[in-house]
Amino acid sequence: MNLRQKLLKPLYDLLDFMLPAGCPLCSRLLSPGDATGFCCSCQQQIPPLPVAACRHCALPYPTDIADDHLCVTCLNEKKPLFERVIAAGIYDGALKEAIHRFKYRDKINLDRPLAELILSELKGIEPPDLIIPVPLHPRRLRQRTYNQSELLAHLLGKKLNRPVILKQLIRHRHTLPQQGQNAADRKKNLHDAFSLTHPLHGEAILLVDDVLTTGATVRECCRVLKKDGAGLITIAVLARARSH
Repeated sequence: MNLRQKLLKPLYDLLDFMLPAGCPLCSRLLSPGDATGFCCSCQQQIPPLPVAACRHCALPYPTDIADDHLCVTCLNEKKPLFERVIAAGIYDGALKEAIHRFKYRDKINLDRPLAELILSELKGIEPPDLIIPVPLHPRRLRQRTYNQSELLAHLLGKKLNRPVILKQLIRHRHTLPQQGQNAADRKKNLHDAFSLTHPLHGEAILLVDDVLTTGATVRECCRVLKKDGAGLITIAVLARARSH
């Protein structure tokens, strides 16, 4: 987050407190029952994760029949790098639009309602020892001016009362954008892109990102975290893409 956004964020928060709350997607006034921060109409347009999904990486299956078997990618993994994926919904509809506004259009006021969506899925999950957002390379951070995953991680840390670690997992190699690349190219693009500044000692990690598509980014992060001493790793994302 740049200096201008850091100065304006408290003002936005104060205005939200003093003025009637509006839906960040459609601007309708929120009713007392709109606990997620989105109005009922937009909330209904956020597609939930289906019951038919991979029990490990949450990949939705093209069926309405409940099933929790592993997908092909997870079956082929010799040793899983993470425990499970927690996703607020499918990368489609109002959720996709909200993420695009949050990530690419400087709508940082979406951080709270989007974090609430993740928190609703984390209920009943054992709290982690540490929360770590997927980092951006400094060049990409200068271009975007903020890391959307970091904003989400800070809010999750406050709600869960857990420390958020920012400087331990770093992205030391600048990579091409993942959008538009197939699974193999995404994996190759991210090889050796991350590193740890100092080792871990068996801590349970909640790794936070915005969208899980092929899983190449979080798997590479987990590989580095596990190599340097992380314990169980749970992935928390706003949205899971329907297919690889």
